[in-house]
Amino acid sequence: MERDLAIELANTLRHDGDGGVADDLGDPTALTAWVRAHLPEADGFAADDAALADVLALRRALRALFARAVAPGPPSAADARRLMPAEEALTHLNAAAALLPVAPRLVWPVQQAPVATLVSTAQPAEPVARVVAALARAAVDFLAGPRRDRLRSCGAPRCVRYFVKSHGRQEWCKPSCGNRARVARHYRRHHAEQVQGRGTEAEG
Repeated sequence: MERDLAIELANTLRHDGDGGVADDLGDPTALTAWVRAHLPEADGFAADDAALADVLALRRALRALFARAVAPGPPSAADARRLMPAEEALTHLNAAAALLPVAPRLVWPVQQAPVATLVSTAQPAEPVARVVAALARAAVDFLAGPRRDRLRSCGAPRCVRYFVKSHGRQEWCKPSCGNRARVARHYRRHHAEQVQGRGTEAEG
């Protein structure tokens, strides 16, 4: 299955298996491990609290733009009540991408498809800036590319992931989410039938 750095970053928020949301980037140590696993060129990267704050802010902007991309479908349940405004997210993403001397800029006019352009900058390229810029560029590439049209938020109970549809009928990010959704659907149907049955008995 094709993997994408932008999707991987967005999905560092995930269902924790117990009804809540887990964060794979919960502290600088976790961020360090994640970056080294996903960005081979950042092998010597070591995160601190400031780097963590920068990456989490970028992730928040990315998930806000993912929510815009899947509209009018629902955004991830993790974001529904605290989405960054789309224009603010767009500005933040472009600023992060511009932390390197030549950066892509995402332009997304209302009711039009987003496109990526290249702009020159004069910003320093410190280690943290290189990581943040690489993640932001991956987000720009994804949002300006053809896979954006197949982006979906998983509709399974408690799942907060985004995914790219690989076939026309795909509704969930992975088979276990599909199983959980079918079980929940069966439970709701069975419960409704029981309630209706009790109502019929009471009328009799």
